[in-house]
Amino acid sequence: MQNGLSLNLSLRRVCVVVLVGVCLAGGVSSVADEIAPGIFRTPDARFEGLKDFPYQPNYLQSGPYRVHYLDEGPRDAAPILLLHGEPTWSYLYRKMIPILTAAGHRVVVPDLIGFGKSDKPANEDDYSYQMQVAAMLELVEKLDLRDATFFGQDWGGLVGLRVVAAQPDRFARIVVSNTGLPSAEGLSGWLGYPLFKLSVWWEGPVTFEELRENLTFPRWVAYSHNVEDLPVDELMNFMGGSPDPELARAYGAPFPDRRYKAGVHVMPYLVPSNLRENAEAWKVFEDWDKPFLCAFSDSDPITAGGESAFLNRVPGAQNITLKGAGHFVQEDAGEELATIINEFIAGRRF
Repeated sequence: MQNGLSLNLSLRRVCVVVLVGVCLAGGVSSVADEIAPGIFRTPDARFEGLKDFPYQPNYLQSGPYRVHYLDEGPRDAAPILLLHGEPTWSYLYRKMIPILTAAGHRVVVPDLIGFGKSDKPANEDDYSYQMQVAAMLELVEKLDLRDATFFGQDWGGLVGLRVVAAQPDRFARIVVSNTGLPSAEGLSGWLGYPLFKLSVWWEGPVTFEELRENLTFPRWVAYSHNVEDLPVDELMNFMGGSPDPELARAYGAPFPDRRYKAGVHVMPYLVPSNLRENAEAWKVFEDWDKPFLCAFSDSDPITAGGESAFLNRVPGAQNITLKGAGHFVQEDAGEELATIINEFIAGRRF
């Protein structure tokens, strides 16, 4: 009897220890799926039932990371490569994919490492601009994309333009929106990033309320770099202009807790980290002899005026402005943007 009672008490203690550990980790739903030391993979259940997102996942391995991508439409059609920015994922393109595939196009939409259904290194030091470029370049080469149209927004442009510059013969045309390709040569190329990091330090922590009051790129970097746990769902609701529980759930889905968010926190801080490499990429675009379209929105406080660099430096670059759309133009004007891309591929001039 005594032995049985002791065993029962011991089992209870074990259960209490386990439950406390789970609670300290953030609750039952936040138990981490650590598929290798320091690499997290969001459980599939987090993505179930997302509104207007019926697409089947595809995966390829890039070094230690599994990279997710959508591949919709006929496989033998000329592809459109769509790259998202931060802190979003391929869900951002749900309004555009049906319009592009209905026009007969193959549509490939990857998730950057650290985002969406792709694997997520837990250490911020494991992220770099070049790492993202290398992974997306590997995807383009493994899928053997040719005669492709590239579209990129936010970090999607920063990464994708470098991919195009590395493999220009694979791409037939380019469309960019609310993005850039910051570059510098010589001494500025060496000192630009350290000075930028100094400016982020000088800006100091920024609260979410302060960010809402005055959203600029430097303040966004300061906020994302310093905040303890970036609330992706709240941020996307704020950027969308009005609360939407479905939208918040979808954009929060990849990140059960802080352990999955290293990429979300560090990527804005890395924007000017490849100034010299980007200067080399610009040489490709300054000699670009294929169609190039800027489709920036008119209500983005982060990249306002950013199209001028492309219009001034890319020969024959065309321009159209999407009115009434903010930074995430795919959310605010996705259907219009997809129609523009279809028309651009068909040869329309803007």
